[in-house]
Amino acid sequence: MKITVLTGAGISAESGVPTFRDANGLWEGHRVEDVATPEAYAAQPDVVHRFYDERRAALARVEPNAAHRALARLERAVGDDLLVITQNVDDLHERAGSTRVLHMHGQLRSALCVACGARSQWTGDLSHRPPCPRCGAVELRPDVVWFGEIPYGMDLIAAAIARTDLFVSIGTSGAVYPAAGFVQHAFRAGARSLELNLVPSSGTRMFDVARHGPATELVPAWVAEVLE
Repeated sequence: MKITVLTGAGISAESGVPTFRDANGLWEGHRVEDVATPEAYAAQPDVVHRFYDERRAALARVEPNAAHRALARLERAVGDDLLVITQNVDDLHERAGSTRVLHMHGQLRSALCVACGARSQWTGDLSHRPPCPRCGAVELRPDVVWFGEIPYGMDLIAAAIARTDLFVSIGTSGAVYPAAGFVQHAFRAGARSLELNLVPSSGTRMFDVARHGPATELVPAWVAEVLE
């Protein structure tokens, strides 16, 4: 059985990953949209770099949780029959042991060179304008997909969903496209679908089965069922 899993902020929130917004929807007085667009980066690169530097540094203070570990355990059991597509820019899936992970919104611990297109693993700050390890240009930006940019790997995602037998959505709002439409693609491909979310999402009605509660409880329980 081929399984395609989509994960969102809900799975990492239980590890303590800071949410994208604070309580009033602002970050140091800026709307998140104003630090997460190509236009914002062109207009105020120092602010944008500082925002992502802080989020990158915060990853050192969190660890994978039981949900991440359960998905890694599932991969060890079924191998290439599992693909995890994540909207998250953290590396908690990999640190839990997963290897078949597609980061459709990029990764905090990666830097993208605007000059040569090279991607480099990155754990430090970018605000001091370090040179690209590949070409030397001082053109590194966070390797994340901003509002208005096309998510990574869409062709690979479409191909995976087209041949999947089970589509599982974990910790997602069901409100942000294109990811919110994946369950519909799975339905058209004849796959079954399962939602595991803290609360009903915007797309709950489109899933064959929906279970609601903490990911750290629901995901290990579901993986145990699959592996029975």
